[in-house]
Amino acid sequence: MQYSFRMPKPSESRVWNQISRRQSARYRVQARLDVTVLRSGVPDTVPGRVVDLGAGGVAAMLAREVVPGESVGVEIQLPGSSQRLRTRGFVRHHNKLRCGMEFVGLSDDQKAEIQKFTRRPKAQTDLPAKPLPANTKKIKPISADTSGSNGGLKSGPSKIAVPVAGPPSANLRKRGWIFLLASGAVLLAVLWWRWDRGWQELESGFQPSEVNVRPEAHVSADEMQKLITHRVDPEYPEAGRAAHQQGVVVLDIIIGREGTVLNVKPVSGLDMFTEPATEALRWWRFQPYRVNGRPVVVETTVAVEFKP
Repeated sequence: MQYSFRMPKPSESRVWNQISRRQSARYRVQARLDVTVLRSGVPDTVPGRVVDLGAGGVAAMLAREVVPGESVGVEIQLPGSSQRLRTRGFVRHHNKLRCGMEFVGLSDDQKAEIQKFTRRPKAQTDLPAKPLPANTKKIKPISADTSGSNGGLKSGPSKIAVPVAGPPSANLRKRGWIFLLASGAVLLAVLWWRWDRGWQELESGFQPSEVNVRPEAHVSADEMQKLITHRVDPEYPEAGRAAHQQGVVVLDIIIGREGTVLNVKPVSGLDMFTEPATEALRWWRFQPYRVNGRPVVVETTVAVEFKP
């Protein structure tokens, strides 16, 4: 499409003296446009964007200044349309890169296209009303008649939506759940503490209440060997295996009334063998040694042999 331009007279280059009245409504539109100005016989295209648009003209922000009264060519790419709107116009005003242009020679099809496009944003503003929350109570309409005091002014009925607190049963259920969760947390903490304490006692291999109990009888090693119910062999140390070391460790142990080993004390043997022997002896179990039918705490000696 070719455009015809008219160069403004010197007296018209900066001021547009004619009174311009907008003949049609404008609508806010976001679109790209190009404005072509003929200066010194050379077309100069200025890019910009549309601010508002109507069948009578367009307001736009341009990348460079234009002069009021100039004849320009306008190309607008309407979103959602495959064709560009091309027409002629006059610059009506310009201020800080914002200008207003009036269309000239706009065809009926172009006007219909603009009207069809500008109706879309307006229709989108009529959104359906959001429903009120379920716990909202409507107050009875109130009609205020102040005709006697304010000169006959009347206010129409109004509706006020007041949020209402939820039912007490919901709050009670919420508190009940909080109480159950807190009780469960306390119960888990107690169970964990009991389990950890029992595990520590099991690893130590003796009951804390009998640690400081003095032996009531001294029993020979041969006699206590017959009362062994559970025996754990010590682990042979890797250092001794590499050196092909062997030896015997003699340990003095105290056995409680229930047959558990309360104390282990190395008497003789290589240092590399005393630690694994002591650890293994703590897991040994014996039948209770009885004196006159009563279980007593006894002291005995155990020899542990190490071979590679």
